Amino acid sequence: MAPQKRKTAGAGRNNDTEQINKRGKLDLSRPHPSAQQSENFGIVLREFYPPEISNERCLAYNDGTLERPIETLQRAYKETADQTRAIEANAAVVHWFKSDLRLHDNRALHLAYQSAKENNIPLIGLYILSPQDLTAHLSSPARVDLTLRTLNQLKRDLSELDIPLYMETQESRKNIPQRIVDLCQQWGASHLYANLEYEVDELRREAKLIRLCASNGIKFETAHDTCVVAPGRLTSQQGKQYAVYSPWYRAWLGYLNENRDCLEPSEELGSNPGDARRSFNDLFTSEVPAAPENKQLSDEEQRHLSQLYPAGEHEALRRLEVFLEEKAKDYADARNTVYGQTTSILSPYFASGILSARTAVEQARKANKGSLQRGEPGLVQWIGEVAWRDFYKHVLVHWPFICMNKCFKPEFTNLEWEYDENKFNMWCEGKTGFPIVDAAMRQLKQDKWMHNRTRMVVSSFLSKDLLIDWRRGERYFMENLIDGDFASNHGGWGFGSSTGVDPQPYFRIFNPLRQSERFDPDGEYIRKWVPELRDIRGPEIHEPHVRGAEAIAQKSGYPRPMVDHATSRDRALKQYKRASENGP
Repeated sequence: MAPQKRKTAGAGRNNDTEQINKRGKLDLSRPHPSAQQSENFGIVLREFYPPEISNERCLAYNDGTLERPIETLQRAYKETADQTRAIEANAAVVHWFKSDLRLHDNRALHLAYQSAKENNIPLIGLYILSPQDLTAHLSSPARVDLTLRTLNQLKRDLSELDIPLYMETQESRKNIPQRIVDLCQQWGASHLYANLEYEVDELRREAKLIRLCASNGIKFETAHDTCVVAPGRLTSQQGKQYAVYSPWYRAWLGYLNENRDCLEPSEELGSNPGDARRSFNDLFTSEVPAAPENKQLSDEEQRHLSQLYPAGEHEALRRLEVFLEEKAKDYADARNTVYGQTTSILSPYFASGILSARTAVEQARKANKGSLQRGEPGLVQWIGEVAWRDFYKHVLVHWPFICMNKCFKPEFTNLEWEYDENKFNMWCEGKTGFPIVDAAMRQLKQDKWMHNRTRMVVSSFLSKDLLIDWRRGERYFMENLIDGDFASNHGGWGFGSSTGVDPQPYFRIFNPLRQSERFDPDGEYIRKWVPELRDIRGPEIHEPHVRGAEAIAQKSGYPRPMVDHATSRDRALKQYKRASENGP
């Protein structure tokens, strides 16, 4: 398939200017000029979402013309306050589990338990599997598998406390709010609790549920649990949301040092306050839902991943303890080495809410003799890495259009990307001819995980060396990673493609050879994942076709580099510069 070219920024901007002149204001419902191209390339899933929005619509969220989803949720609470104020507890309290599959340090679950305890009534756990949500949100089969395995463990842990966990599959995602209300009414529950998720779909769904519950005599309370510091708490001296990590991180540290209660874990749950086995005994037999057909793994994949990532919060807490005791002190020096386990590999547990980021930071602070920013460099560095998860979620809440297939810097949506399926597939399969890139992509395919350093390398390669629209790579990651978290994944791709919240300019382009030599100096990572090159010893492995190992590479079938990095770099610089100068 021949490369296709995206339309440049000029045409769309001129048309919008004409429309403003004719109608006096911009029609924000008009799609982006190249919306069809992004749809054809599999970037916008039209089964669930409208065409790609315009850059002007992105800016309308920035200036307050359009209401942010978090504001929609806040308004729903404000406008239903009178309806819910007098609602009293009835026969049960319900906690709706989503991406918080744990008992330890779970804010909303603790609130639900306290409510049940105060009223001496049973607590019920609820989990609803939505195949449509899994597809729309690009959840990988690996992450779905970890979720379902963890639900089995969660069910057992809750049952030991006489708390039932009712689980079901809801085929139609739009029916979930009404189904939750129906279940609450069936169980006689007038109090419902859940932790907030910050993606656009979820915030809008919760806003709807707030109103639906209020009109049906149910009080729906939500808690900020995913982030250590809740979104909206940190602003600059000018009262603005931070768009750069470093000043945001200083504010984050300052806030935690002044508000130590943010790091205090929720109290552990005791036995169910009410007699749930008498009133709701049938709920204890609820089975964990099956994975939808399009999210299933082979038996071999299941065995492999269950060994790499055992399910449940007990394993997550064990891994945290082992990392802090054995590896954290060396983290600052070793974290960028791509061979061997130099990182905590806790990201799958963070992403599914099996481990609280708050717990992780607090345990690291204790290991660092009570300090968040001074002491052991490895511990300080790791706390900063966990903080990135907060940062990207704060960005998502304030700039919600990034959840709509747009980049933080909308002008780069206008860049003349290529949409070459053959080149994209070579990248996916790890057949680019660049050993470090190929090793990383093959690791992703087998282990459903990749080191953060190589994530940056492969994202830069796709968007800069191949000039393929980074959003297709973002989707590929989400559909394969076991730790696929939208905010972090989008933030990482924004970094690698220079289209996100990052002070570094567009001309930062990773050189795959230099990255390989620096972070896999002995080539062990390459040898592990690219067996064609295992017989090469020495620095030739980083560039076999150029450094004298061409015979081995050719015999094993390892391809020559699909592009010349220097030429591709020059081309990318011109394209990025043009998009940057043209603006939104």
